[in-house]
Amino acid sequence: MKYNPNEIDAKWQKYWAENQTFAAKNNSERPKHYVLDMFPYPSGAGLHVGHPLGYIASDVYSRFKRHQGFNVLHPMGYDSFGLPAEQYAIQTGQRPEDTTRVNIDGGVDKEGKQIAGYRKQLDKIGFSFDWAREVRTSNPDYYKHTQWIFIQLFNSWYNKDSDKAEDISTLISIFEKEGNTNVNAVSDDNIIAFSSSEWNSFSKDEQEKILLQYRLTYLAETEVNWCPGLGTVLANDEIVNGVSERGGYPVIRKKMTQWSMRISAYAERLLQGLNDIDWSESIKESQRNWIGKSVGAMVKFKVLSPESLVQSEDLGLGTKDSFIEVFTTRPDTIFGVTFMTLAPEHDLVAKITTPEQKDAVEAYIEKTAKRSERERMADVKTISGVFTGAYAEHPFTKEAIPVWIGDYVLAGYGTGAVMAVPCGDERDYAFANFFKGQNGMQEIKNIFANVDISESAYGSKDNVEIANSDFLNGLNYKDATQKVIAELEKIEQGTGKTNYRLRDAVFSRQRYWGEPFPVYYVNGLPKMIDAQHLPIILPEVEKYLPTEDGLPPLGNAAVWAWDTNQNKVVNTDLVDNVSIFPLELNTMPGWAGSSWYWMRYMDAHNETEFASKEALAYWESVDLYIGGSEHATGHLLYSRFWNKFLKDKGFAPTEEPFKKLINQGMILGTSAYVYRRNDTNEFYSFNTILSPKDKPFIDPKFVRGIKVLDEISSNDKSVLDDINIETVLAAHGASNSAFPIHVDVNFVNSSDELDIEKFKAWREDYADAKFIDVNGKFIVGREVEKMSKSKYNVVTPDDICAEYGADTLRLYEMFLGPLEQAKPWNTAGISGVFGFLKKLWRLYFDDNGLIVNNDEPTKDNLKSLHKTIKKVAEDIESFSFNTSVSQFMICVNELSSQNCHSRAILEPLAIVISPYAPHIAEELWSQLGHTTSISEVAFPIFEEKHLVESEKEYPVSFNGKMRFTIKLPLDLTAAQIEEIIMKDERTQKQLEGRTPNKVIIVPGKIINLVG
Repeated sequence: MKYNPNEIDAKWQKYWAENQTFAAKNNSERPKHYVLDMFPYPSGAGLHVGHPLGYIASDVYSRFKRHQGFNVLHPMGYDSFGLPAEQYAIQTGQRPEDTTRVNIDGGVDKEGKQIAGYRKQLDKIGFSFDWAREVRTSNPDYYKHTQWIFIQLFNSWYNKDSDKAEDISTLISIFEKEGNTNVNAVSDDNIIAFSSSEWNSFSKDEQEKILLQYRLTYLAETEVNWCPGLGTVLANDEIVNGVSERGGYPVIRKKMTQWSMRISAYAERLLQGLNDIDWSESIKESQRNWIGKSVGAMVKFKVLSPESLVQSEDLGLGTKDSFIEVFTTRPDTIFGVTFMTLAPEHDLVAKITTPEQKDAVEAYIEKTAKRSERERMADVKTISGVFTGAYAEHPFTKEAIPVWIGDYVLAGYGTGAVMAVPCGDERDYAFANFFKGQNGMQEIKNIFANVDISESAYGSKDNVEIANSDFLNGLNYKDATQKVIAELEKIEQGTGKTNYRLRDAVFSRQRYWGEPFPVYYVNGLPKMIDAQHLPIILPEVEKYLPTEDGLPPLGNAAVWAWDTNQNKVVNTDLVDNVSIFPLELNTMPGWAGSSWYWMRYMDAHNETEFASKEALAYWESVDLYIGGSEHATGHLLYSRFWNKFLKDKGFAPTEEPFKKLINQGMILGTSAYVYRRNDTNEFYSFNTILSPKDKPFIDPKFVRGIKVLDEISSNDKSVLDDINIETVLAAHGASNSAFPIHVDVNFVNSSDELDIEKFKAWREDYADAKFIDVNGKFIVGREVEKMSKSKYNVVTPDDICAEYGADTLRLYEMFLGPLEQAKPWNTAGISGVFGFLKKLWRLYFDDNGLIVNNDEPTKDNLKSLHKTIKKVAEDIESFSFNTSVSQFMICVNELSSQNCHSRAILEPLAIVISPYAPHIAEELWSQLGHTTSISEVAFPIFEEKHLVESEKEYPVSFNGKMRFTIKLPLDLTAAQIEEIIMKDERTQKQLEGRTPNKVIIVPGKIINLVG
């Protein structure tokens, strides 16, 4: 009876689906365990073998927990809103909802392309998902709850006294009774104070404008990453090297009125919560840095009028604009300030720039707008800036300090302004030296006693003694900080403050394919649609591009207005601003739906609530979350924020959503290359390039992306080691060059040989190509890099499952290396794992059928089994999946050599291997006579006694040289061992009638006869 993985896989996948084997119960006497994967975005490209890595790991863990008696929730869904689907719709003229559905369920798209479908691909790998709880963020029955959460945020404010979000009605009540002077809330800056009588006299619109300054989601003019090419705002993590990750379009900084989320209200709780969760230290540190807590002082520097103007009012400065506010963690260095730097986007720049500097400042601002915040933060080498022509007054010395702009200062961090202390900060030091002697840039002042700053700044707070600083002279960092804050407060030009780098999150996107806001506008002010009328469903549009006048794509909708009488969406041309009003044209960002999805899995079919209180109370939070580390400061931060908010409002049962987090590494592809001359249609194989005279030659270090020389002999190799490739080209007069080109890895065999005929048929311009090879073998170059469709190095799990079966794929991916590390894929290694499964099968079957017997297991049989039980249980709990696979191989090899076919061994072995290879395990279990699934059979109990050695194989030495070994019971005394050894005929042969001078015996260790 042969092992046929395709038949076995199909049989048991059908069984699991029909019997809902992995359906979790919301009420169970068993302890609960919630295992979650970061759900995928369903692209048309489908899964490659790198995608299931984390899913396989979580599935192994989930299956193991079921064996341990847990009620396991292991769901799956799709993060199905997003920019890629919209861009594909624009390019192909298809509806995003249609392409998204085909990408998930499979089928044929409008272009006739066959799409496998994520669901079918996932099913083929044999995951134990509870598919009855599937969610899709783009389904109205899901996003109605996302809209509802948005309304809750809008109707909430953050009370610093209670340190939680509260209903906006409690804030209104305070305003009505006592005004806002005693309100301790997270709010916009520069809130105007008002009394209760003033509040009650305000019009409804005026009151709404004030409340927007307190709401947890609010409208504000914000600096955003605007991508003209995509016609939308991008999040920081959607930008790479200053261009959009999707399409590579330029991105600029631009001010727009946007919805924002007041995540900054939760900065301290987000920071402290990291102490209570089992996440990697690297992810925690990323979030700590992103939140960026710093303690210091807020300092106000008065803006001085230019000499050509008499009063600051001539600059158009209001009372609050007469000062530049700066947050600093080093107020002790205030006497070292020699200039100030504003972010180019700072509101004051346009107001204080002098006419003489206007052109230079505007040119610099335009240039800076093309760089993302991340790029500016990361670039510590480039020094650039422009003098505004304005000066500010030092609060103590009254000295005039020049005000510059520089892109190393960010509008979104602190106040968007810094007091520059070159002697104590490296970037200020470099800036001051670069512009030394220009536009009033002062000499660097040294305010540290006994410190040399001639070569670099002194940034340490340790061992500081302040000098040249008036009333701070002789003080250390701590004392000077306290003293200067007290003095600033006396003159009302500063105060102590804790600041956070974390900025409020922009929540608007100028896209079509996203959650519609449940918002309409009356007199330009936002109003929430009542929750009973949700969902507000995306309308049909003819085009997914912005309108001709620059409005978002929803501006193209013919039916997109809110009728307050009928409480429904009606035709846009019916807007009368009396009872029918315009709806919000932006949509929510991709992270909206993913910020709460784990709760929906708890009660996925609840039509009235996002989840019932009972379901939330039972499942509480995710016990294990597996996903990529690239979401550290995006999804993982936003989801913690939403969870904390829902906890404040009495909906979420826990403060943190994910107890334990593991980041799986990446499976890398092994790309293949050929080398093409750019002036002909000739292709050179890799072995040709590295061959001797009269062949094109290139040193291996230059293989990727560098020119190949046409007629340079191997003697030039040493030259290439030291000289730039272009120099060598010029020296040899070579005009021809070649470049590496990716080749589809499916055209290459395990010996790196290219199938030339397949390659020529691949593209029309390759049909008449000439191939230069060696000994009839055209060898490709190889390089390990990210698995990507664009690099033609993608291996699909479907192909692996079809050829070797799902269990081989699962075991191989776990065998590749530690879960958290990146590792290269090598299809050639698959056959070894497949061979192991066939060897496992042969323990149970021969050509005639089942060979399992009821023989009593031997000690060696039991030892092999229990070593494996112990190792696998420990490995799964510690997520060391690769070493479990090694142990399986060792165990099967041992049992095979022991000729073991005992049911007492092979039944528990099937259970132990089932989390990793569930299909073959189910089949073995069934063939052994069981009628129910193996999936919830109790995991075998490890018994230490089977690993306790009862015998010892002693090396027997004569004068220190080992001559033979002997196996003896471990409970023998030294005298008993000596008696046995002396009677052994091998001993007598070695002694040749002599009597040893000494017999050294250490029970359990050594036997040595001397003399």
